[in-house]
Amino acid sequence: MANDVKVYTVNGAVAGSSSSLPDWLTRKRAAAKGKGKRVIREHVEGTIELIQGFEFPEASNRIKTTRDGHHVIATGTYKPQIRVWDLDQLAIKFERHTDAENVDFVMLSDDWTKSIHLQNDRTIDLHTQGGFHYRTRIPRFGRSLAYHFPSCDAYFTASGNEIYRLNLGQGRFMTPLVLKNEDGSDDISGVNVVDINPAHQLLAFGIEANGTVQFWDPRSRSSVGTLRLPKNRLMQTGVGAAGLPPDLSVAAIASRADGLSYAIGTSTGHTLLYDIRSARPFATKDQGYGLPVKNVAWIDGGSRMAGDGMVISADKKVIKIWDRNSPSTNFASITPAHDLNDLHHVPDSGLLMTANEGIQMAAYYIPQLGPAPRWASFLENITEEMEDSTTRSVYEDYKFVERTELNALGLDHLIGTPTLKPYMHGYFISLKLYEAARLISNPFAYAEHRERMVQEKMDKLAETRIRAKKEAGVKVNKALAEKILREEERARKREEKKRQRKATEKGEADMEVDDEVEAEEKEKERSGLLSDPRFAKVFENPEFAIDENSREYALLNPSAVAQKRSGERAKTAVEDEEEESDQVSSDGLGDSESGDSDDEDDGGSDSSDAGELNKFDRRARPGQQNVRAQEAYNRNRSANRAPRVNLVPMRPQTDGTRGADKNATFGQRRMATSGSAGGKERASSSDVRFAADGGMEVSWTPASGPTDVDDMLVPGGGAPKGKTKRPGVESFGAGLERGGGEPAVEISESERKGRTKRRTGVRSGSKNVFRGMNG
Repeated sequence: MANDVKVYTVNGAVAGSSSSLPDWLTRKRAAAKGKGKRVIREHVEGTIELIQGFEFPEASNRIKTTRDGHHVIATGTYKPQIRVWDLDQLAIKFERHTDAENVDFVMLSDDWTKSIHLQNDRTIDLHTQGGFHYRTRIPRFGRSLAYHFPSCDAYFTASGNEIYRLNLGQGRFMTPLVLKNEDGSDDISGVNVVDINPAHQLLAFGIEANGTVQFWDPRSRSSVGTLRLPKNRLMQTGVGAAGLPPDLSVAAIASRADGLSYAIGTSTGHTLLYDIRSARPFATKDQGYGLPVKNVAWIDGGSRMAGDGMVISADKKVIKIWDRNSPSTNFASITPAHDLNDLHHVPDSGLLMTANEGIQMAAYYIPQLGPAPRWASFLENITEEMEDSTTRSVYEDYKFVERTELNALGLDHLIGTPTLKPYMHGYFISLKLYEAARLISNPFAYAEHRERMVQEKMDKLAETRIRAKKEAGVKVNKALAEKILREEERARKREEKKRQRKATEKGEADMEVDDEVEAEEKEKERSGLLSDPRFAKVFENPEFAIDENSREYALLNPSAVAQKRSGERAKTAVEDEEEESDQVSSDGLGDSESGDSDDEDDGGSDSSDAGELNKFDRRARPGQQNVRAQEAYNRNRSANRAPRVNLVPMRPQTDGTRGADKNATFGQRRMATSGSAGGKERASSSDVRFAADGGMEVSWTPASGPTDVDDMLVPGGGAPKGKTKRPGVESFGAGLERGGGEPAVEISESERKGRTKRRTGVRSGSKNVFRGMNG
């Protein structure tokens, strides 16, 4: 801006980015080009939004602030509506729809509760706090509105020479004011604007097409004077209809609070400042576009404002702020992003608000014009920070170089000249000169730069490739590192199982883990022994390598040394994992000790099978997939189905000195006896007879001597002939004796004390054993 005056856009589109297209169409085209929401988001984030929702669906017509300074009232379309914003909350308070579009409105109270609105359908609406209150109509289409507080008269200008007067105290229309030309004719096409001076209540009416301003006294309701604008000076160029000069109309009037000064805007884009005591303007300002002036306003703030005594004039293209004593220069100039409809200056501040043809209404803050309003005092801090961040450095266009670099560039001969500015251990040199010298000294700089950029691009692509997982990056003690990793993995799996079990117990509502707890767990995982810098040398320095052949290592790890000496291979990670998954069989066979002396005679064939059986239990782990353990389990299961119980022997066990086995059945003893007899008895088949019903009869003839001395029921049993009786023993019957002690018989240790170890090779209490026997 001129004279380094900064203008901050605090609402709406940034000034200077004007466009003939409406805001909604600009957004739609941006979305259609593929930019979409990203462009809109960047545009919104790059602007300040002082008042939230400071907009209308299509366009805004008029804008004003209440006299108490707490609210903003604006009218707009479409649909025609009234909106009120609360400045203390910086947000919209409410919106109210109307039947017609608004032309002008005036606040009747110090706040927003009472207002009168002139609509474009010749109606006048009165609104209160509760809503729409009353509606009336005027004969012609209205153009402007003003309210005279001492008499409660509302003045409405329209097309024609009549000024309609509505008295709100009596609630009826009064006699209108009739305007006439200086020659007494009443051929006035219309009155564009009306103004009431706050000092002496003088009425000023801007006439259309004849370039005059008429002043009326509200007390006598008569004209007190007519001000004629210098038409010849303002209409030097341009041709109107029928080859005549164009008409000069008064478009805007603003009276100053001192009661003597007037600012009058014309349809030619000029603003004239008048003293009421003189017929000649003391200042003239041209907007430059030749468009009718929309608004003029005096900036009055006393000694508190730097812009006291300045004037604001605006057409639909530009807003100009200038001093009344020097109208040729602008204090500030603002080009709105959209065509302007109305302008309002917030009293005693440097804030301007505009109603325009865009969706968003604009607000501009000029710190040098005046302070920020009380409800937006934070704007001063924001603008100060923005000014500090945009301060230009003195050495921004200079490059700092050291003496060695200066010699490499071949610029050491410039030392002592104004081209180099000494600073600390080097010099400041112009950035353009530095770039030129660097290119001359190294002609291949661009090629090197291009090669470097290509290499950086290749490095980035290489980072995105999928790489194989590397093992623990250690140089020494790899076995120890692998052991630590396995232990950490086991601990991690145990913790996961505990968390899952706890989450299942608490229910689905408590399954979510807090972010802080997860962060602590991740930090705990990262802080392992391998990543601890205190133990880094153990896995990097060869001096810390573990000597597995040393005596100290053998004392600390006796099992590992013994395993190594026996030549047994080391177990792999899969085997270690299988050992971890080993579970004791549900029938408890894994806890049984080795078999007794009788089972040891069998060669201990079931010792290894028992060990393999313990490694796998399908009932304990239904989902376990272990091929080797599955095979062992199936092999032992098929073996367990065979009857391996020591039942009654199929044949009696006899020795040379003693008779038949005492555990043999009667039939077995009978078969043994018949087998030990002569050929005649073996050949005889009449001893056994089978009945027709399936029964069997057995008969035998007692032998001459007993076959088994212990069993007197066998034929020939009893005391042998030719032997003397034992003392104290009485023999009777068929080999029966009475008296004497029981002969000494050698029995095994298991028969004497009972079985001390569990029977192996059979599953206790299992029905499968008996099923196998029956089968």
